[in-house]
Amino acid sequence: MPIPEEVTGDEIDKDVRQELQSLPKTLAEDVARNLVMVARLLDEDPEGAYGYSRVALRLASRVAAVREAAGFAAYANQKYGEALAEFRAARRMTGSVELWPVMADCERGLGRPEKALDMAGAPEVHKLDKAGQVEMRLVAAGARRDMGQLDAAIVTLQSPELASNSVQPWTARLRYAYADALLAAGREQEAREWFAKAVESDRDGSTDASDRLAELDGVEFMDALDEDESESGGESPSTEVGDKD
Repeated sequence: MPIPEEVTGDEIDKDVRQELQSLPKTLAEDVARNLVMVARLLDEDPEGAYGYSRVALRLASRVAAVREAAGFAAYANQKYGEALAEFRAARRMTGSVELWPVMADCERGLGRPEKALDMAGAPEVHKLDKAGQVEMRLVAAGARRDMGQLDAAIVTLQSPELASNSVQPWTARLRYAYADALLAAGREQEAREWFAKAVESDRDGSTDASDRLAELDGVEFMDALDEDESESGGESPSTEVGDKD
């Protein structure tokens, strides 16, 4: 697969670069460049990222960082069985528990929420850092919802991290998940409050909490075409129009 000339491979994380030092220099550079492309495309072009991850995997399947990247690319394309296999391989190579939450989420993707819950109660969870533990809580709550246990999902998300007023990288997603669970359980007013709290903490737009909040408030947004029709004398919508946050 073609790689832009400006991509040198030096852009990768220093820890990954160190892992690649076990490879011949030219091979390490090729692998690094493909990993850079995986990272660049993962969110906007998952299929493209997957393609580059397969190239890296063919070149250096015994490098943990490559297996991990291949796992995330497969995960982004909802290839959960493949992703789980790659994450397991990476974990065997490193002994790290860092991938435990996403491995559990792969179990959910494969239709095995009970397995995800088993993993949420495993000793590995206690070895996770705070961010990992919050991620595991989100996965466990999702598994509860998969099983139709809405009240249990809500209780699972109730935690010191949810109650805290300090904003951490996981705060917006945790509040959003809690609001969504409340809404699914028919607790609309509480859900609205937590969507509002999610908006307050979502500094990088990682959720669509503002849109969900607007929906609950009965606000509809006018697109550019509607505006043009309105200005040219067309009918204006009867619903209230608001600006996105």
